[in-house]
Amino acid sequence: MQSRHRAFQLLISVALAALFLAGCGNQAPAEPDVPPPKPGPIEQVPEVVAPVEEAKGPPELPPLFADIERRTFQYFWDTTNEVNGLTPDRFPSRPFSSVAAVGYALTAYPIGIERGWVSRTQAVDRTLTTLKFFSNVKMGPQATGTGGHQGFFYHFIDMQDGHRFEPWVELSSVDTGLMMMGVLFAQSYYDRDDPREAEIRKLADQLYRNVRWPFLQQRAPLISMGWYPESGFIEHDWTGYDEAMLVYILALGSPTHPVGPEAWEVWTRTYDKSWGVFRGQEYLSFAPHFGHQYTHVWVDFRGIRDDYMRRRGIDYFENSRRATYAQRQYAIDNPMGWKEYGENVWGLTASDGPQRTDQDFNGEQREFRHYSARGAGLDVAFDDGTLAPTAAVASIAFAPEIVIPATEEMHRRYGDYLYSSYGFLDSFNPSFTYEDVPLKTGRIVPGKGWVASDYIAIDQGPILAMIANYRNDFVWNVMKKNPYIRAGLERAGFTGGWLAGEDEPKDSGPPDADAAMARSMGIAESRAANQPAERDGRAPAPAPARASDPVPAE
Repeated sequence: MQSRHRAFQLLISVALAALFLAGCGNQAPAEPDVPPPKPGPIEQVPEVVAPVEEAKGPPELPPLFADIERRTFQYFWDTTNEVNGLTPDRFPSRPFSSVAAVGYALTAYPIGIERGWVSRTQAVDRTLTTLKFFSNVKMGPQATGTGGHQGFFYHFIDMQDGHRFEPWVELSSVDTGLMMMGVLFAQSYYDRDDPREAEIRKLADQLYRNVRWPFLQQRAPLISMGWYPESGFIEHDWTGYDEAMLVYILALGSPTHPVGPEAWEVWTRTYDKSWGVFRGQEYLSFAPHFGHQYTHVWVDFRGIRDDYMRRRGIDYFENSRRATYAQRQYAIDNPMGWKEYGENVWGLTASDGPQRTDQDFNGEQREFRHYSARGAGLDVAFDDGTLAPTAAVASIAFAPEIVIPATEEMHRRYGDYLYSSYGFLDSFNPSFTYEDVPLKTGRIVPGKGWVASDYIAIDQGPILAMIANYRNDFVWNVMKKNPYIRAGLERAGFTGGWLAGEDEPKDSGPPDADAAMARSMGIAESRAANQPAERDGRAPAPAPARASDPVPAE
């Protein structure tokens, strides 16, 4: 009986414990120790915002490029005549000044300011000296004693007085254009509220406004390459795709003596013979690579297109990128079998060369030249094994992935004799080893071939400026502020990109579908036209003399 009583007590205890635990489970939670909500709208919990990544610029350049920039800048700073601002066409031979060299020098000085190599005061002094000199140089139709005519300047001028250097020197549209690009760059860069910088802007404006572009439209609407006091206008107009792009942009943008917009339309009509496929790239070809660089030094063509490029579906920047790849592929293919050509050793453009001579090379008679326009493309070209570093290095903004290794390779392989006080000497030719041939310029390095002895300003300038553009769009961004450049581009029909207003589309328009069939036919025709030359490895047809060539043909 007693055991039953104990069992009953135990059962009661277990039941009470279960009831107690169940009651605890249904108990209301304690009030939180926080103040009661205030009347009004409920505060919203902010959304988690992903951190904004800083805008990434281009990949950092190897240290070699800073050295190239500094040395190349010093070419313009050290060799320019401090008394009048005239920059030599070449150095150390220094025979005369080139007005194109002056344009590149005026562009170089602000780069020096931004990099801390010279003070702003120093650069303002040098720029004012230059612009004052050109504003006061005598102009007129006389064959001697003048520096220009009708606002244009002679291609080469005396380093001291700025007068026409020799009777073979032409009044040059393109070299005046290169100078004016530098003049307008200075006008836009020196923008401070300072009397001396205001004078720079005023003088630059006067020089540009003085150029009478229609004077050289003897076969309007195209623009002639130039004029001689003795014989009149050069018979050749600027046609086909080349460096004359800057001439037409400047002529269209003039507020005083412009050419009509039909000039651009007619000029671009001459393009089609140069559009096609070369070395795997479909693009608008011009064999010497400087034609794909010069205008791009100052104008950012990314995202802006004229009517011609709208039909093609690319812009001129992309065109230059493809041209750069085609240059490299030509060197890899090396149809003429020259020494050293390869994926990181390439670059055909206008440059110095060893001599005008025919010599035996691997059992064939080959033509060599001194200064000449060298190149490879669909149009007339010439290749004698002479390579110019500027063709590759100044293309860095277009195709850094192939230009950087090429620059480093040429410096590593040839730097002992090709790279000196002011950066890369103009050119070199590993295939020209003929020690018994008198040289026009340069020297033979035993076992290495020919190397130039001069730096040439119009090859130095693009190197410096295009590295600056690659780093931070420096020259491009300054030039975007210039109203004359913008006006010239807009009158040429460029739209989109940085030219577009806030409410306008940044895209310059889709490609013209009607051009697809014509483009396909052009590709097929260009492939057929190039097959014979590529099969037998013969040299392309030689380039004709150009008005921009620095020395007269002999």
